[in-house]
Amino acid sequence: MSDEMTAFAGDLSGMWTLQNRPPLHHLTWDWWWWLVMLEDPDGKPSGRQLMVLWSTKDNPLVEVSGTPWTPQGRPGFDEHHGMALDGMVCAWWFDGTQMHEPVIKRICRIVAMPDSHPDWPSADPNSGRGGGAVVPLLEEDLSMGLKSDLTEFWLNLTTDEDASHPNVPKEMRLKLTPWNGAMSTAREATATYAGNMGYDILRLHGTKASGTLDDEAVKGTAYFQKVSVQAPSVPWYWGVLHLDDGSYIDWFMPHLSFTVTARDNRPWKRRDFGHLGLSQGGLFHDGKHKRSEKFNRITIEKLGSEIREGKHAHHPGAPLPKFNIKMWNGRTTMELTVQAIERAHWTFNQPTRGGMTSHLTYNEYPLKLERLRIMDEYGVRKETDYAWARGNAEHSWGFLH
Repeated sequence: MSDEMTAFAGDLSGMWTLQNRPPLHHLTWDWWWWLVMLEDPDGKPSGRQLMVLWSTKDNPLVEVSGTPWTPQGRPGFDEHHGMALDGMVCAWWFDGTQMHEPVIKRICRIVAMPDSHPDWPSADPNSGRGGGAVVPLLEEDLSMGLKSDLTEFWLNLTTDEDASHPNVPKEMRLKLTPWNGAMSTAREATATYAGNMGYDILRLHGTKASGTLDDEAVKGTAYFQKVSVQAPSVPWYWGVLHLDDGSYIDWFMPHLSFTVTARDNRPWKRRDFGHLGLSQGGLFHDGKHKRSEKFNRITIEKLGSEIREGKHAHHPGAPLPKFNIKMWNGRTTMELTVQAIERAHWTFNQPTRGGMTSHLTYNEYPLKLERLRIMDEYGVRKETDYAWARGNAEHSWGFLH
């Protein structure tokens, strides 16, 4: 694991393209996704958070948190790898205490192109290495892109009028720059199932973040993924943590449970007891010992906690969850307890075969790290060994198909 770096590394050439697989009607879903975790001016170690995604789906109708979305066909391409698509831009903002969602929910045409396209605004000798942009065709600037020299992403957002609130910034202007070699090297994950089903994911596990929220200068870190998936969406657990020494932790477990039939949006239910993991994986980029650890043995326990949803939330008074995670391999064992301190909640309803409607509830939880134990040949590390930890956990239920 290298130290500071000046440009993003890895293969970024697929950043601005979609449909590497033959698309499957009802199942193909593509998005670019940023999670930005910023310092809190009041010093809360869990910080403030922004999530934003640009998405398109191969389906004639999807209801997104009550908003009908009717994508008109699949993305169109030109001979220079430029792309136009019917999409949505969605975002939420956690101000350190309260979740505001959505702060952006816009249906629009979106253009994506690499910096080698003749319509790119300026020639650059570095073009063709992965630079490019995603640009919604709106009056406001809701664009995201990567400079041709791979030194910096930009992220520009204007929140919706409906999201007006003293703690919701109107204008967000952020730049995302490399952190270290383990975090800021692009990594791909892919899997293929029967009948052309599968997924392709391009990730940056960590970047530094800086910029402005209106007139306030901010800094922090960020996580990025570009996802192309064409398979039914089963329930999953996922989570990520950034630590102050440049370390990274994540966990992922798609699973089957009684929540596969759930259609309500309470953050914790009796049916959350028990699940059957379909696969499992975890990762630890160790900033102290400069190495990366993969885990293929994981347990995840979800419990109701004493922290409740506030009056502004979907279910005021409902308990927010707490997650106990254990991951181990032949050398390192990691145990952590993370507490959800707020919740963002999105629902998807999609007409499917036989006049039925399939459903997915998708939750994201800003986290407080309550307990950490990293046990390896060097000894034991605890949460008190870190100045801060910022992260987010996901739990979905339902079955979208």
